[in-house]
Amino acid sequence: MEGVVASLILLSAVVFALEMTAVTPLSASTSSQHIENQQEATARGVLASAAETGALERAVLSWDETSEQFHETSDLGYFTSDAPPNDFGDMLDRSFNRRGVAYNIYLQYRDDDGTPDSRRYAYQGRPSDNAVQATWTLTLFENDRIRDADGDPTGTAVSEESTFFAPPASDGAVYNVVRVEVVVWRI
Repeated sequence: MEGVVASLILLSAVVFALEMTAVTPLSASTSSQHIENQQEATARGVLASAAETGALERAVLSWDETSEQFHETSDLGYFTSDAPPNDFGDMLDRSFNRRGVAYNIYLQYRDDDGTPDSRRYAYQGRPSDNAVQATWTLTLFENDRIRDADGDPTGTAVSEESTFFAPPASDGAVYNVVRVEVVVWRI
């Protein structure tokens, strides 16, 4: 009999605790998930728009052969606090910087021996636990032109530029395939 009474008391305590806890659509976990979904969709949209308009390719090809890094980056060789000074950077600024959302951008490619490698394009710090990512694959061809600081093509093809961050991955028309990864999180 004591066991039955004890189990009833325990069951009553569990039911009481469940009644005291309210889970609504605006609870922290579902609200946080909704924000993460929005950030991921925005990142995918920025990448798709940048690829469609050519801004993504121009940004990746904006290479300064003298300093062996992207045009107008910090001494570290990548963009830190401000958006890149190009059309892709303008899209990032409108979509993330003005809304208090930080981002890191990584360019992943194959090294000349086929080993995966990567380079930072923009880095704004260590992502939070709620960071999300979006990726876009960009194919570079051997006759694609390196871009100057204004985004205009130079006379140098990517296959002719020995200091370019991604080496030729094949002997054919495809120079290399770059996977652009954008990681975003709220500050």
